Amino acid sequence: MIEKNNGGYGFMNTMIGSAGLKLAYAYLNSSPEKNIPKLMDWMDRLDRKKTMEGQLKAVRKVIEEKDNNWYKLIMSMWSDIDPGVRKAFFNNFILNENFVGWPVQEANREKCDCNIPWAILMDPTSACNLKCTGCWAADYGKQLSMSYEELDGIIEQGKKMGIYFYLYSGGEPLVRKKDIIRLCEKHSDCMFSAFTNGTLIDEAFADEMLRVKNFAPAISIEGFEEATDSRRGKGTYQAVIRAMKILKRKKLIFGASLCYTRYNTEVIGSEEFIDFLIDQGAKFAWLFTYMPVGADSPTDLLATAEQREFMYRQIRGFRQTKPLFTMDFWNDGEYAGGCIAGGRRYLHINAKGDIEPCAFIHYSDSNIREKTLLEALQSPLFMQYHKNQPFNENMLRPCPLLDNPDRLTDIVNKSGATSTDYAEPEDVENLCAKCVTTAEKWAQTADRLWSETHGCATCSGCAVVQEEANNMVASVAK
Repeated sequence: MIEKNNGGYGFMNTMIGSAGLKLAYAYLNSSPEKNIPKLMDWMDRLDRKKTMEGQLKAVRKVIEEKDNNWYKLIMSMWSDIDPGVRKAFFNNFILNENFVGWPVQEANREKCDCNIPWAILMDPTSACNLKCTGCWAADYGKQLSMSYEELDGIIEQGKKMGIYFYLYSGGEPLVRKKDIIRLCEKHSDCMFSAFTNGTLIDEAFADEMLRVKNFAPAISIEGFEEATDSRRGKGTYQAVIRAMKILKRKKLIFGASLCYTRYNTEVIGSEEFIDFLIDQGAKFAWLFTYMPVGADSPTDLLATAEQREFMYRQIRGFRQTKPLFTMDFWNDGEYAGGCIAGGRRYLHINAKGDIEPCAFIHYSDSNIREKTLLEALQSPLFMQYHKNQPFNENMLRPCPLLDNPDRLTDIVNKSGATSTDYAEPEDVENLCAKCVTTAEKWAQTADRLWSETHGCATCSGCAVVQEEANNMVASVAK
């Protein structure tokens, strides 16, 4: 039985009333620089169970040091973003997803004895207008999709679990522009995003984003023009720049989705590129390392251990200096407590309805057309994730595929999950074999890095390094 958002959460119920939300935001919006500290005092008093203690502490530290990059990022939400869009972000992401939704998720984790995700990633379609090197979607064709009713049903189920954050991938999700806007409109209490190549973002779609206010795309870009076009096709980079200019001009929230490979890591991780994203108007950047998913996927794109360490150090440095929220889903395992997949913090539903533990783990034992979300989360595959997380005591080696390939092989075999690859089903042993050498080399580097910051259990110095940045990242990864 799912614990719904209808009682038992004390301060949340007080805060989530429409009047309370309007009052809180109006108070903040009238003079953000003056009233943010006062609002923090209010939230501290309301958080009687200390559910959000870590997040509130991190935010308070930021607002007390006005010269830092985090404070500049927060203030840019008032200078750069449309007031209605900013309000929707505050209501839906800050309050609903975190203050309202998180306690409900926690209650359901305990009651149901399984993982309950913080966010759901789903594919409206397998269709895509590009054919990017190393992307499994390039081979899928246009034949698979979930209906509007199915997507709506997933959101309805998720909201009952306390989930107010939904992301789309594919394929290219903006092939389904009308349905995405329709879902934003119906579920005006949720925050939506999409991993998109950006080429389908035009004036008309941006106007629709401005109308519904609760959609913030993450635009995929490989670096500058040469790197982007070499993997995504000639002209893609200029199309992305056009899209970013439209979004910035209309004062919409957007970010970047960055996949670093053997051939673009040094660019993706450069100060020049990060400054470029900020100048374009990006407020966040999700970082991924290339995964050799798909039977014919090239392994030469895998980043080296040296390149992954480079990203580890660069992103941590940028968090101290750049007004851009960044999260590296492999190198930030220490803040998230390891792997976030398998429903622990998110899951993936592909365009065929298969419920997968991760966008990069194409194995499943459940389909949304046959099972509820809760039934899938209690299935053998997801329970294997639940029982085995974290997959390594070294949180810089969080992934059961890229970092611990033997763990994924064991999980899939024990659960009886089968391949969901649309084009050519891939045996899990073959998939994991592609990652063994990379995992072994990274293990040496990761163990050294982990020892540098976590080697002494009694040392307090490590615990306070980059405290505010780490807590800000952890508040989202949580």
